[in-house]
Amino acid sequence: GFGQRSVRTATSPLALHMDAALILQNKGGGHGEIGYHVAKQLRDKGLDVLLLQANDAKMDKAPFKDYPELQALGVEIENIDLADNAAVTEALKGKSFTHVFDNWAKDVATVETVAALAKDQWNVKSYCYVSSAGMYQGNVPQPMTEDCDTKETGQRKVEEFLRVQALPFTAFRPQYIYGPKTNKRDYVDWFFHRITRDRICPLPGDGSQMASVSHVEDVASMMTSVVGKEEAAAGQVFNCGTETYVSYQQICDMVAETVGKAATTKGYNPKDFELPKGAFPFRNTDFYVSPAKAKQVLGWSSSRTLKDDMGWYYESYKAAGQDTKEIDFSADEIILK
Repeated sequence: GFGQRSVRTATSPLALHMDAALILQNKGGGHGEIGYHVAKQLRDKGLDVLLLQANDAKMDKAPFKDYPELQALGVEIENIDLADNAAVTEALKGKSFTHVFDNWAKDVATVETVAALAKDQWNVKSYCYVSSAGMYQGNVPQPMTEDCDTKETGQRKVEEFLRVQALPFTAFRPQYIYGPKTNKRDYVDWFFHRITRDRICPLPGDGSQMASVSHVEDVASMMTSVVGKEEAAAGQVFNCGTETYVSYQQICDMVAETVGKAATTKGYNPKDFELPKGAFPFRNTDFYVSPAKAKQVLGWSSSRTLKDDMGWYYESYKAAGQDTKEIDFSADEIILK
């Protein structure tokens, strides 16, 4: 249940001047740690926070196992079935929020319940939706801007739905995320797995393709920057990524320098091979987003770079036992044989 002090109720005198945020957090994956960092930053900004956690998450894994850290900061956390509209409605009964951060909905059916409460009961200042930059068409100019052509994904449909609702919605389209408490390590680990074990890194093409590999604190800080800038953010879509792009070859070189080994790479044409999904953690082509709009409209800037983060990342890699565990290199063998 909720303490009177830390979350405002619809009848609370605090409701007049205290902002309160609701975070809906998915079970994990590429966006699994966003809720943790958003909650932490919102508390730093003085908002009350309720985090509704999808109860199919693996609670013994990061970031979920570290939720006591959030609770120590005054974040309220409830584990519920977010797909059960009755359970969600019950959990939110009698409560009111000024801000929503939805890091769960993947289609219109999963956004409708909370969107209706936000619009009809809470009259929110801001409804932030964590969308995805994966929706851009593969053939669009790089770096990708918010007006580039998209596929009709479930997330794109959520964006369109929120716009039609006339909610003060803001959609964020993150790309590749790394950082503390990550729920999906593959993006950078792929390179460490090979270089720490003196293996060749097979790179699609010549490895000069650029990617937007962003620290989760930068991703979260863009989202939380809407606090105090709700009017400017309303009705807007923002690419959510770092200002510093890296090529696949550059990641190899940075990892090699960090672990004190040489990086050996080999280019290949992906069309020449039948490779399993996930054989390489990024696209075969350039695929990176421009955050220029967020810089201009929200006054946001990124504070982290993958290069500067290599040292602690390597320590976290070893601490997680990744340097000694058995890795499946069968996809590499198909290319290198």
